[in-house]
Amino acid sequence: MARVAGVDLPREKRGEVAITYIYGIGRAMARRILTQVNVDPGKRVKAWTDEETARIRDLIEREHKVEGDLRREISMNVKRLMDIGCYRGIRHRRGLPVRGQRTHTNARTRKGPRKGVMVKKKPTAAAAAAPRKAGA
Repeated sequence: MARVAGVDLPREKRGEVAITYIYGIGRAMARRILTQVNVDPGKRVKAWTDEETARIRDLIEREHKVEGDLRREISMNVKRLMDIGCYRGIRHRRGLPVRGQRTHTNARTRKGPRKGVMVKKKPTAAAAAAPRKAGA
């Protein structure tokens, strides 16, 4: 199994799809990486030689920020926005959409499940007419 940037790549998938399992690499970047290291994008991961795997690993480690480093950078950017108290930071803190989407309806992914409004029941006539014990 090919291991690149701390991720085990699926052996049965084509190279350009398998590399997208690494956080921070999409289809376009995967294609670009494989053409830079002269590996056929349609070639399955199990057919890669050790030398091809090493070239891919070296290129990704040298030129791209992926996995833990990228996650850390993104979380630090969000934390900075929250610390300075800008509009986007406040939206992150409150768990609301950040990029201008409407929230009157929709936005359920960010806001979570609906919180229903409590409905008070009116006392029924039978409960009101029930005799009460005095002095107990």
